[in-house]
Amino acid sequence: MRRVFAPDPVDAAWLDATLDVARQVPSAGNSQGLEWLVLDTPDATDGYWSITLGERRAGFAYQGLLAAPVLVVAIVDPDTYVARYAEDDKVRSGLGSGTEAWSVPYWWVDAGMAIQTLLLAVEEAGMSACFFGLFDHEGAVLAAHSVPVGRRAVGTIAIGHRTAEPEPPGRSASRPRRGAVIHRGGW
Repeated sequence: MRRVFAPDPVDAAWLDATLDVARQVPSAGNSQGLEWLVLDTPDATDGYWSITLGERRAGFAYQGLLAAPVLVVAIVDPDTYVARYAEDDKVRSGLGSGTEAWSVPYWWVDAGMAIQTLLLAVEEAGMSACFFGLFDHEGAVLAAHSVPVGRRAVGTIAIGHRTAEPEPPGRSASRPRRGAVIHRGGW
């Protein structure tokens, strides 16, 4: 995750191809309930930051993040999954009765795989990316961009060119990684 970006534009054809690669990750029942909201103009990215940061923008700790020329909001449609699992070949699962039937909401899982694929593809291309959540700004961002009701924003991915500017560490950077997370044959 990088938090400093050069403001140079990102090639739209490259971005579309990279988003298409990330779109093709596995999807529960091949439901394909993920879509990308791409904000790739200065007005669009500025509007996003105005919604999510508001008056805190000037004092935001990661000013280099605000220079990212592309913001991609990953959006899922849980109803797409419900509808898919109501089809003849999946109906016996019982998951077609509503989102509450899903003990694991796979729209979040599928989106996580797509986002990780996108992050890796961007880095592989020598570009920079950073994923972050919308938290209490989700509704405002979705409404500002006329996203249909019922869709959910998983988070936002900033994409742009690398810069030589020093990278400020994230607030959790000093937190040590857990060690023993592999349990063979039992816990």
